[in-house]
Amino acid sequence: MFWKKKSEDGLIEGPPKILPNIVQQYLTTQKKVDPEYAPLFKSVSKKNGATKFDIRIFDESDVAARKIVVKSYSDLNQHPDLVIYEGSYDEAGKKVELVENNKLSWDTQIFKQEEILKKIEGMTQPGSTIYFYQTRGGNCGGPLGKGANIIELNPSYPGKKQKKYNIYVTDVVDMQPVGKGSKLWDSDKPKEIASWVVQGHCKRLYS
Repeated sequence: MFWKKKSEDGLIEGPPKILPNIVQQYLTTQKKVDPEYAPLFKSVSKKNGATKFDIRIFDESDVAARKIVVKSYSDLNQHPDLVIYEGSYDEAGKKVELVENNKLSWDTQIFKQEEILKKIEGMTQPGSTIYFYQTRGGNCGGPLGKGANIIELNPSYPGKKQKKYNIYVTDVVDMQPVGKGSKLWDSDKPKEIASWVVQGHCKRLYS
């Protein structure tokens, strides 16, 4: 690792990286984190001995959705709410000690295509919206890592050249979409929308 920055206490800090193997193993065996999810966390560390490191673990997608830049351990001093686990590990002694500071929601309900369609068709109030978390795309945050799709029952429908549904993509912070985000397209076909949504509405794959 390229250690380049000194913290206020004089310890050398490193840049964000995936979790060390012994930390991943500790999370899966002691904290019961899904083995498929442990590699999705990111960490920042500072050396606190020849083989010992202080470590903070965070969700890079959540940080990005909040427009916060984390390049080192001390960058999280002012954002304790973003630190999921904090503690230390010893590479030589193969010892890990972590405290869970904030619980991350990884157990998210995933809807089937027919369930998504039913929710879309169930909207009756013009301007009403529903959203579905996403695991793909260019947005950030949320339990699936890539923000959310928002489906809106177009309040201007059936105006001239207006379609029934508007589809937006947006970031997610604290489990809620950040506004409507950016409009991607519109459609009169709820089945088409449900088919598109479900392609990115699945178990989390990325950080």
